[in-house]
Amino acid sequence: MNAKLSKESILGLIAIGIFVGMSLFTPRFFSSSNLSNMMFQLPEFGLIALGMMVVIITGGIDLSITYIAAFSGVGAALMMTNGFGILPAIIVGILFALACGAFNGIVVSRIGVPPILVTLGTMVLFEGVILAITSGNAISGFPDAYSLIGNGYYMGIIPLSLLILLFFIILTGILLNKSTWGRRVYMYGSNDTATLFSGVKNSKVLMKVYLYASLLAAVSAIIMTSRYNSVKVDLGSSYLLQSVAAAVLGGTNIHGGYGKVMGTIYAVLIFQFIRNGLNLMGAHSSLVDVVIGAILIVVLTFNFFSDKFSRKKAENTPEKAA
Repeated sequence: MNAKLSKESILGLIAIGIFVGMSLFTPRFFSSSNLSNMMFQLPEFGLIALGMMVVIITGGIDLSITYIAAFSGVGAALMMTNGFGILPAIIVGILFALACGAFNGIVVSRIGVPPILVTLGTMVLFEGVILAITSGNAISGFPDAYSLIGNGYYMGIIPLSLLILLFFIILTGILLNKSTWGRRVYMYGSNDTATLFSGVKNSKVLMKVYLYASLLAAVSAIIMTSRYNSVKVDLGSSYLLQSVAAAVLGGTNIHGGYGKVMGTIYAVLIFQFIRNGLNLMGAHSSLVDVVIGAILIVVLTFNFFSDKFSRKKAENTPEKAA
């Protein structure tokens, strides 16, 4: 019997291996307080990475995603600090994010500007708007009940934020694998011209991609602002390149057409374990960035040669058959 493990399964085994290794060789890694800390940190990063993955499947990238999260957090914070309730504040925060996502989607899908250029521009734009609103200061002082979203537990065991992440993991998997829109996302990423000629409205597909990515950014922002009880312009900014790295390490093709939810989540876990373990070892924070950057370069290089080998093999197959 010739059993072959998928990319995602191999990545899951690597994540388990890193977890076991860190538990054995890093002091306090397996302590209950540290495990709890990682469970609270995981959702905010995981949601941003899922949003980035969906965009990369189309062959694009969203460099503005963390600033969309920050903009969303500022919108919610302004509502709460001006006497509005938690629910209206959350709704306004989500609407802020969706407006940003719609702007990205319109410029990319309707005008046809490359995603990397659009989102690079909107990254600077959203940052400037946030700075204009906040004057570079943090907004804080939210209701105590709001902090339960990012710091509370369900039944005293599972963080509420982790349950929110699990919900969006399942939802994203269903949308990508079971819905018509999800199939069209993969089709567009594989060959946008063929998708257009098959009768699919590419602009609608792309618009929904950027809206969904912005929704995930908004949910991440709600979790982060409730955890920290404050929001400022750099909210979640460290997750920008990490989310790209997690999506690519998780098997998402940087050119589009392929990507799996569980692969991205396994990659998020790997980065979480590495970052947490190095911090406990007393390593400088810049070393974590070096490790993540090195992993990204190695994975991109491996994927490049792997794709090149696969193409050559496919080209030679008909000749051998002839």
